[in-house]
Amino acid sequence: MWIIAALYHFTRFDDPAALRAPLLALCKAMDVKGSLLLATEGMNGTIAGQRAGIDAVLAHLRSLPGCAALEWKEATAEAPPFGRMKIKLKREIVTMGVPGIDPRVTVGAYVAPGDWNALISAPDVAVIDTRNDYEVAIGTFRGAIDPQTRSFRDFPAWWQANRDRFANMRIAMFCTGGIRCEKASNYLLGQGVPEVFHLKGGILKYLEEVPQAQSLWDGKCYVFDQRVSVGQGLVPGDHISCGACRRPVSPADRAHSDYEQGVSCPACASEYSATDRARFRERQRQMQIAAARGERHLGG
Repeated sequence: MWIIAALYHFTRFDDPAALRAPLLALCKAMDVKGSLLLATEGMNGTIAGQRAGIDAVLAHLRSLPGCAALEWKEATAEAPPFGRMKIKLKREIVTMGVPGIDPRVTVGAYVAPGDWNALISAPDVAVIDTRNDYEVAIGTFRGAIDPQTRSFRDFPAWWQANRDRFANMRIAMFCTGGIRCEKASNYLLGQGVPEVFHLKGGILKYLEEVPQAQSLWDGKCYVFDQRVSVGQGLVPGDHISCGACRRPVSPADRAHSDYEQGVSCPACASEYSATDRARFRERQRQMQIAAARGERHLGG
């Protein structure tokens, strides 16, 4: 049984590059795999491994400057969800591209999953999904507004174009695990919005804690590992990841004429060149060869 830990933490790292090598060495020693981002504003990522390995890496992360209060969300998987460990240095741990955004200074009011339904059902509350369009497409909260953004970088421009729609309304926002809402709520407060709320722990915590009979969530939640999607109770969904664009692909999508395993899906059928498609087909062929040998291809 593999333990999956999703985490983020805003803190000040004066030299993120100096943290990378010892952290990567520990992950490799403990057979922990996944992806972590380090920046001067903190860390973000998802890791997976056996219990002892995850505990060791989390203990190391909590020992870093300002990270004693690090929180994470756990799930389990029968198979390893990642093929390798990647630790990248970035300018932001979630890219918004707006100077001066600092969730350490102020964020919106956190709302526990058990209190979320009452808030978003109030008539004076506008509920905004801060995730990307392909994530929203497979599931969201009932009545939520979809900004139809392709990237989190697009959210500020969407707000500026639509802010008049929300005059005299309270704003409630949500995302997968909470990190995008930390920045989005800081941004809206800086734009003069007086009452901003966000779902503590994100959609994943809501799906974990709120019973199906009480849930206002429709569909599945996209996740950034090989589960691809989860539903109520964090039960893995039936989506797979497109080998070309990495968008979630449903069973219905897989029956579409534009779907080719590892090569294309209905969402990206017109987005790549013939050269790209040939490269994707060769990668898929190599993956199938590796699978036949009982090995794992790192491109998969």
